[in-house]
Amino acid sequence: MTDRQGEDAFLATYDPRAFEPIAVTVDVVALTLRQGALHVLLVRRGGRPYEGAWALPGGFVQAGRESLDEAAARELAEETGLDAARGLGRVHLEQLGSYGRPDRDPRMHVVSVAYLAFAPDLPEARAGSDAAAAEWVPVEAVAPRGNPDAATARPMEQDRPAGIHGGGSGRRSGEAPGDDAGQGAGPDAGFDAGRGAGLAFDHGTILAEGLDRARAKIEYTPLATAFLGEEFTITELRSVYEAVWGRTLHAGNFHRKVLSVPGFVESTGTTAGRGGSKGGPRARLYRAGDARLLHPALLRPDREDSVR
Repeated sequence: MTDRQGEDAFLATYDPRAFEPIAVTVDVVALTLRQGALHVLLVRRGGRPYEGAWALPGGFVQAGRESLDEAAARELAEETGLDAARGLGRVHLEQLGSYGRPDRDPRMHVVSVAYLAFAPDLPEARAGSDAAAAEWVPVEAVAPRGNPDAATARPMEQDRPAGIHGGGSGRRSGEAPGDDAGQGAGPDAGFDAGRGAGLAFDHGTILAEGLDRARAKIEYTPLATAFLGEEFTITELRSVYEAVWGRTLHAGNFHRKVLSVPGFVESTGTTAGRGGSKGGPRARLYRAGDARLLHPALLRPDREDSVR
């Protein structure tokens, strides 16, 4: 018997039911800037479990029909109206981590592969077929006030540190701060920060880690430019850093640092259509350069002080 025949014979008798069932989902931390503030896309669940609660957009991977990346892109498209022909290609989409605590979903053992997505000028949210509502929510409404480096109160992991292969909330399945969010609200009710910032499943932890990743990544990569159009001013770029970091930055220092990083941005040779609000010369326009890493990195002010 050849190796090929042996393989075929093995597969012919293989029974996947010999193993405990496990499901795979994707969840997406989608970030964009709206009116100068960082927003995250949330959906109100239209069915059980956690019916009426707010959650990250996501769903089950269509087994045998799509890859993880394709599933994440599909879920994002369903909630934003974007597709390959209408702008999904301009969205930065990267895998954030995997979350597999056995009790994270009350239905069965469900492993979620989370993605981080961001792009400029994402359209109004629209609820997909399995959601009652969808909304762009300011990160400030979900994050605890006074702590710009976390999206929810993040409990200590009991068994291991959170990380790219980690996840889980350290609570029983579905518990989160203010987990009554959405309870008793109609399907058309918008996000109400006053009802608590708890998200379904362990999505609070996933959101927190997505924000951590975004805040760190724009320190050492040029991905802040993914929040902007093809051409932008240094002031617009600074507004991205301020929104993502939750910090006010010194305009002159930021301008100098950006232009000192080889390949970060390059001048278009043109200027903005009009001057600033206080008059003066029109700002120069730039586009993303060819750098993949920023050297030197643009550190957050608190981190910059700590490495001196």
